[in-house]
Amino acid sequence: MLDDLKRRGVKFRSLTEAIDTDRPTGRAMWQMIAVLAELERSLFSERTRAGVKAAKGCGVKFGRKPKLTRQQLDHAPGPHHPLPGLSHSLFFKALKILRT
Repeated sequence: MLDDLKRRGVKFRSLTEAIDTDRPTGRAMWQMIAVLAELERSLFSERTRAGVKAAKGCGVKFGRKPKLTRQQLDHAPGPHHPLPGLSHSLFFKALKILRT
């Protein structure tokens, strides 16, 4: 990213940190910050994956909760439903469920 900015003639100088991309020490500081940011992002992803794995091992379920119970699903309109004329929209409206 820094090389791309340099090619475009962009210079960066921080007023609060010792970063001036026009000088070697400033460029080095910029690159060290970038390396640390990449490391933190990798560690964050790794910790997230480990946490999800541990939670799943403890039986935690992820995702949205089902809107219909098993009993409601058994009565849902379908090809073998006792009321084949019942539309899905009427079925969901009767249960006060939005189709989102």
